[in-house]
Amino acid sequence: MGNFSEGLLDDETILANLNICTGQTILDAGCGNGYMAKRFSELVGTTGKIYALDPDRGSIANLKKEVDKTNIEAFVGDISQPTGLKASLIDLVYLSTVFHIFSDAQIEGFVTETKRILKPKALLAIVNIKKEKTPFGPPVKMRSSPEELRRKLPFTPKILIEVSDHFHMQVFENA
Repeated sequence: MGNFSEGLLDDETILANLNICTGQTILDAGCGNGYMAKRFSELVGTTGKIYALDPDRGSIANLKKEVDKTNIEAFVGDISQPTGLKASLIDLVYLSTVFHIFSDAQIEGFVTETKRILKPKALLAIVNIKKEKTPFGPPVKMRSSPEELRRKLPFTPKILIEVSDHFHMQVFENA
């Protein structure tokens, strides 16, 4: 349990580049222990809403206990399948160190569901381990370079930034 990337990423750089505002609705897809969902929660305030989604029932059960009576709603699910969220609800989908595990069919499902739940002009942020030898992570061949990710996703690329020595974040807009 936990979150693989916790402590390995420059969270401040991530947050500064996402321009999160009070009142926004964010989905932390593959939230793990929910550490970024909690950071997002502080930024959207009491008028905002955070959905924290993960297929790991144990992680979600623990997170639900921690975030009771907050603006975070944790639930079991998989962003590559229908989530049950309303269409055009989300201002930002955040996916950290998950994309590399998706099969082609899961990528297709991810695109379909993400396009469905994102508002027009809303953002998709994907944090990936760089496609190079690193002291941890999946085999390099499983990872996507920024160029490969842009080819795989039908969203408009906005920014690409380094968020630590071994990670980068790509932000896309829902066109």
